[in-house]
Amino acid sequence: MTIRVIIVDDQAMVRAGFAALLAAQPDIDVVGEAPDGRQGVDVARAAHPDVVLMDVRMPELDGLAAARELLHPPVGVTHRPKVLMLTTFDVDDYVYEALRAGASGFLLKDAPPADLISAVRVVAAGEALLAPSVTRRLIADFAASRPAPRKDTTALRLNGLTPRETEVLELIARGLSNQEIADHLVLAEQTVKTHIGRVLAKLDLRDRAQAVVFAYESGLVTPGAS
Repeated sequence: MTIRVIIVDDQAMVRAGFAALLAAQPDIDVVGEAPDGRQGVDVARAAHPDVVLMDVRMPELDGLAAARELLHPPVGVTHRPKVLMLTTFDVDDYVYEALRAGASGFLLKDAPPADLISAVRVVAAGEALLAPSVTRRLIADFAASRPAPRKDTTALRLNGLTPRETEVLELIARGLSNQEIADHLVLAEQTVKTHIGRVLAKLDLRDRAQAVVFAYESGLVTPGAS
């Protein structure tokens, strides 16, 4: 199945470079481009892409506002693409706001070409692209803003997890990557991915970012604990 992509960035050379790279892939079709968030929303509504590559800082309408419009459309608009934010910075407040808005993750603009291609495929498949370094920053951010865990019905939802799934959730919340979790538990990485999928499904969570927050809200993990 071909992945339909649009590229929203105010730099023409960035759009052209990304478009050429992605269009060369047999399973990816670039179906539109836009120089700002406002036009990006319009193109996305018309082209119905699977994935939107969205720059953070743009004129007219920035990437965050555009992502919110696409991910929380008005009544009558049913199409909701996956949004992958593009940034020139490792992590900043915009990244967190994008994740809270429902973006599937972020990618550095200077990432290797193979990473961009992989990111589009990962996001199109419904997975979150969240680097371990960002997970750790989310932990610090959450710990600072909500230091007291909420041990109520949230904690009760943990009862539906197996001991292994609970262990995997805890390691996710501590910022470990899939490979690091696999090494820690002496499991195959694919087995870890299966456990993560079951955890998200059982807890009705969208992605890794929500899993981190859930782990702290439930009291499974305490900020600052090793």
